[in-house]
Amino acid sequence: MLLHLVRHAHAVEESEHPARPLSARGRTEAARLARFFLGNGCFAPAHVWHSPLARSRETADELARRLGWADSAVMVETSGLLPEDDPQEVAERLEIWPRDRGDLAIIGHEPHLSALASLLVRGREKPALFTLKKAAVLTLEPSKSVFKKNGFARWRVRWLLAPELLPPAPLPLAPAAASPQTLPPA
Repeated sequence: MLLHLVRHAHAVEESEHPARPLSARGRTEAARLARFFLGNGCFAPAHVWHSPLARSRETADELARRLGWADSAVMVETSGLLPEDDPQEVAERLEIWPRDRGDLAIIGHEPHLSALASLLVRGREKPALFTLKKAAVLTLEPSKSVFKKNGFARWRVRWLLAPELLPPAPLPLAPAAASPQTLPPA
């Protein structure tokens, strides 16, 4: 089981709309993220937990629609995922979450996601080991060890994808029959 921690994409300011839905920029960020994952299959959660805030739900919806798992993934609005919520609550849920249910994505907010990741990886939430930018994905996997202090499973980082690492344009398709290629002369 992989655990994908995803920070929501860019949202409009509260002065523009009190619910803070995704902005045009946020929809573009979600589209770029989806386009990247379409090519590699590294992000296909069976379950998605998202916060009750519009920007988190809309990021989840955009990814699900664009990646084609809107009908297959179980998407659940989940308490305990607001920016200032205690990450211990989600960590406790993860302790009892069956590992054989497939990958899980949690789409939420800062500073909650960084505190949760730090708690899972290091055993304490502060100081934060990570700071997730908007539309970033941190993927963790459970290790075989546990923290002595609380008995919780220790997680380790599988990969971190920052949005500025995503290509601005679609990735070129690989040739059907791969043949050795040489570089053009300098």
